[in-house]
Amino acid sequence: MLKISDRAKNVSPSLTLAISTQANKMKSEGVDVVSFAVGEPDFNTPDYIIDAAKVALDKGMTKYTPVPGTKEFREQICKKFKDDNGLDYVSDQIIVSTGGKQSLYNVFQTIVQEGDEVILLAPYWLSYPEMVKFCGGKVVSVDLADDDFNLNIEKIEKAITDKTRAILINTPNNPTGVVYDKDQLSKLAEMLKKYPDIWVISDEIYEKLVYDGKQHFSIAAYDQDMYNRTFVVNGMSKSYAMTGWRIGYVACPTVQIAKALSGLQSHQTSNTNSIAQYAACAALKGGNDFIADMQKTFDGRRKLIVDLFKNAKDVSVVTPSGAFYLMLNVSKLFGRSYKGNKISSAFDFADLLIKYAYVATVPCEGFGAPLFVRLSYATSEAQIKKGVERIIDFIGQID
Repeated sequence: MLKISDRAKNVSPSLTLAISTQANKMKSEGVDVVSFAVGEPDFNTPDYIIDAAKVALDKGMTKYTPVPGTKEFREQICKKFKDDNGLDYVSDQIIVSTGGKQSLYNVFQTIVQEGDEVILLAPYWLSYPEMVKFCGGKVVSVDLADDDFNLNIEKIEKAITDKTRAILINTPNNPTGVVYDKDQLSKLAEMLKKYPDIWVISDEIYEKLVYDGKQHFSIAAYDQDMYNRTFVVNGMSKSYAMTGWRIGYVACPTVQIAKALSGLQSHQTSNTNSIAQYAACAALKGGNDFIADMQKTFDGRRKLIVDLFKNAKDVSVVTPSGAFYLMLNVSKLFGRSYKGNKISSAFDFADLLIKYAYVATVPCEGFGAPLFVRLSYATSEAQIKKGVERIIDFIGQID
């Protein structure tokens, strides 16, 4: 009998992509769906980046590049780390990959072995646990919902065992929008000094999208110890509205470790898209005005969606300080019914909401937050108002 591997059978598909696909299908059938599901900026890639790609095409820059990326692009990434994060890297410490997902997967493949434990701070991005499972690792989840999604150092330390191989932090956070400030990260770094064999993976893909005067801080910049054990993952998707270009990158603690990641990638995808690399290099050289305008727009939408839910009954939100997501606690609706359909979970709520109210949200069971659904406010203010109005009306009809 022909079989597929347990590895393939045990991986859960991306619920975010599945719901986005469902919403798009309904739209194509003429249904007026408001989608809060998609995790990408609704801005087009800036013209100067698109123009750089055209120049690269005209110049015939269509060949293989070095596996870790072009020298020029990696040097520009080093400049970005220095200017934005106070981190000193050389180009040989940088690996450019096909999106942030591959960057993260490369890291997990490099440091996680069968039976190793990886600490994830819940809520977390739903792809993290699947990547850990791919590598034979075990996810150890630390629930931060009762801490308003902020770091609880005592809880995190209690999760550490002699099998702990790594801890992953994501700030600004998807799905919560929480920004871990320098004080929180400093306390985490100090605690980890007691456990020198634990790697840190810092996903900073949303670093440009912070609000309320908050400042992004990279834990790798805390001291030399953290620098020596931290992989800093970033990319072009969120800050430069380049999701489809598929450019992520990781800064490794040493050149030797970067070579290990590059070796893995050489047998997976080789180099990432050459044209996208040239365009991304141009993106890092400019774009401050675009980023500022996008951040301002998202901030306005953030304030709007929080305000719209302010007086909503039976649901609650934690005001986000970064990214473009809002977590809606729907647990007070569990055990109740809508048109005879019982709501027992966030998934049930989201499923009924899209079927009857034509609003797409993401239930957060896969994010380690079973009491919540996630809403992305990367959509127009008109859509936000329409969507929230429908959600509140829908809740009002629940028995």
